[in-house]
Amino acid sequence: MSTTSLAAGLPVPDRSARLRDALIAADFTADGLLELLGAPAYSALARSETVPALRATRGDSPLETLVRLFLLQRPVAAARAREALPLDAGLADGWVAESSDGVRATVDIRPYGGPEGQDWYIVSDLGCAVGGAGGASGRAEGVVLGVGGASTTLAGITVRDPVASALDLGTGSGIQALHATRHATRVTATDLNPRALVFTRLTLALSGAPEADLRQGSLYTPVGSDTYDLIVSNPPFVISPGARLTYRDGGMGGDDLCRSLVQQAGERLNDGGYAQFLANWQHMAGEDWQERVRSWVPRGCDAWIVQREAQDVTQYAELWLRDSGDHRAAPEEYAARYDAWLDEFEARGTKAVGFGWIALRKTDSERPSILVEEWPHPVEQPLGDAVRDHFVRQDYLRTHDDAALLADRFVLVGDVLQEQLGLPGAEDPEHVVLRQSRGMRRATEVDTVGAGFAGVCDGTLSAGRILDAIAQLVGEDPVLLRDRTPEAIRLLVGEGFLEPAARRG
Repeated sequence: MSTTSLAAGLPVPDRSARLRDALIAADFTADGLLELLGAPAYSALARSETVPALRATRGDSPLETLVRLFLLQRPVAAARAREALPLDAGLADGWVAESSDGVRATVDIRPYGGPEGQDWYIVSDLGCAVGGAGGASGRAEGVVLGVGGASTTLAGITVRDPVASALDLGTGSGIQALHATRHATRVTATDLNPRALVFTRLTLALSGAPEADLRQGSLYTPVGSDTYDLIVSNPPFVISPGARLTYRDGGMGGDDLCRSLVQQAGERLNDGGYAQFLANWQHMAGEDWQERVRSWVPRGCDAWIVQREAQDVTQYAELWLRDSGDHRAAPEEYAARYDAWLDEFEARGTKAVGFGWIALRKTDSERPSILVEEWPHPVEQPLGDAVRDHFVRQDYLRTHDDAALLADRFVLVGDVLQEQLGLPGAEDPEHVVLRQSRGMRRATEVDTVGAGFAGVCDGTLSAGRILDAIAQLVGEDPVLLRDRTPEAIRLLVGEGFLEPAARRG
């Protein structure tokens, strides 16, 4: 199929401002949808279940008409469509089309609340707004998805510092590019699929956002030697036999696409710049998965790699067969495709597949910090500030030896709680745990000295003076206590329980 035909028949954004005004006037927004549908129907819609929303939109208000038209993809009478939107402009620009049973949407338009309350809209292929369950299998090539869990995860973990330039690589329907327009002077969005670039342009226009520099091509090829302050990518990371679906299958063997993205990011980043990716990686027989992913990190970059989930090869194959709708195919066809996935994994020696995020920061340090960890526990989004703060802490720790740590003053971060576990009536607890209630929500066990130390860190006294006071209280040699405690201080700082008082100003 030619690139021209892939992008043919889509709307043009010439009068998108008029359509946007009509959508907002009808309260076709994220908040408006929640109020109209109610939480159960709203949540069901996010799971591609439309029956509750159909029941909630049996009236004739403009909002109900727009929900049926653009979210539920049901035909509406021309008279109702005219009351809800500028119908002549919508027909002329291709947002809707006339049919024998009324007016139908040509694309999915989904309200999307921006981080500061902006009324944004994500434009995608019909039936593909939340992961393809409604229609991705019907278009084997070129389908463009809308809002899904992966895209919102990446948006939430991205560092949002103001930057001069940002690159959204593999933009899809333009969600990451849309977020980047808030804090980047210049946004470039690329995709191998020309259809995706059209959708990105529509998403930006209908959301009232600035235009992006749209470029077609694979990986970093479209941007040549350009460098950026921020690179983000929710790539087609699925490890599959072949590249049947361009929205998810990378077309390279195994996890080679994700590896290439990460390894080539270093030379595309400006000093201090961030690159943030969602990725899959293989767990291979006889190989430590952490060492595998660590080897991807380019020279001159700090890295924080978090595995959020790992699935065995059968779970993984079933997940993506359902995603593409193959579970609804004939039994023999489904079995053949399932078998092909397992053949692929067996040939490669793949035992499981990990999913998570990879964050890089360009640094001039001779001792880059690389942390690879497994964290399947709940976190609190957005995490962009937590990602930035992680790298700031690494800078601090590698430039402060033990003596400098003991001379510095620290503050206990405000979201930390202390838990004490032990037998009822016991004089001392068996375990003392410090737990974060925000961000990564980490927990770490400390001894009584560590708990006491953290509890009095208010930025007034140096760490060394606090330890001297604790030594006197517990009857311990202060020199020995000073010798053995810096490692614990490094852990508490590194994991975000303590921060240098100087950062508080």
